[in-house]
Amino acid sequence: QLQLVESGGGLVQPGGSLRLSCAASGGTFGHYTVGWFRQTPGKEREFVGALRGPAQNTYFYADSVKGRFTISRDNAKNTVYLQMNRLNTEDTALYFCAAGQPILSTIRTEQGYRIWGQGTQVTVSS
Repeated sequence: QLQLVESGGGLVQPGGSLRLSCAASGGTFGHYTVGWFRQTPGKEREFVGALRGPAQNTYFYADSVKGRFTISRDNAKNTVYLQMNRLNTEDTALYFCAAGQPILSTIRTEQGYRIWGQGTQVTVSS
């Protein structure tokens, strides 16, 4: 059974950068689509971005992060990354990675993914 572990969160000043990692164990990302989501207290989980399958290598990003966040994959390390640049206070959240096989209409929704990590906290504050 594939398991995911996020790391790389922390405290960063506005305008700074962080790189989150999503490491897979018990299997490989293989044909999975890997998504990143975030959640703040009292709010629903929000789509951040996704990398759709190794064959298609298609990227999706939320409008709020487009141009600032970048997803990449290192197959040798079985890890997917979320590079976050020009962070602002609204990016403060618990960030999750997830794996699944969503169809195009569900790739931006939680329902498209069945395997989730435990999350890593990102706090943007001066």
